[in-house]
Amino acid sequence: MATAESARPPLPPFDAESAAKKVRLAEDAWNTREPDRVSLAYTPDSEWRNRSEFLAGRDAIVHFLTRKWNKELDYRLIKELWAFRDNRIAVRFAYEWHDDAGNWFRSYGNENWEFDQHGLMQRRIASINDLPIRECDRKYHWPLGRRPDDHVGLSELGL
Repeated sequence: MATAESARPPLPPFDAESAAKKVRLAEDAWNTREPDRVSLAYTPDSEWRNRSEFLAGRDAIVHFLTRKWNKELDYRLIKELWAFRDNRIAVRFAYEWHDDAGNWFRSYGNENWEFDQHGLMQRRIASINDLPIRECDRKYHWPLGRRPDDHVGLSELGL
């Protein structure tokens, strides 16, 4: 159970500024590609639907993300706030990655997030589609890790 000491600000209810900050913090965490670190933003019993997979709990999240980032190499992600209300946020995102054969993809999707009072995500519902792309069509060229503040977002990239 989360406590005030383990709170993950910004906390709900969200306004436009705090929702956008929460989205950027999530993007930054996922761009670390560190499953244990990422899992700490979720409640211990967090429920997920990711594509056609259903999972629950931090251990399942760590296992899922480890498997994901072992397959999706050179992963770079951009998230953008879509909507918010009370303790819920909707985002759209796109990420680029390649498989171990060097085939590049851009994966597009939407997520619906629900947070507890401590700012931990208790539910994540993600719908994702993969588009094969040529390496020369990539749009994300920053060094692995956090997207630089001066790098444009999804809307500016026409995604």
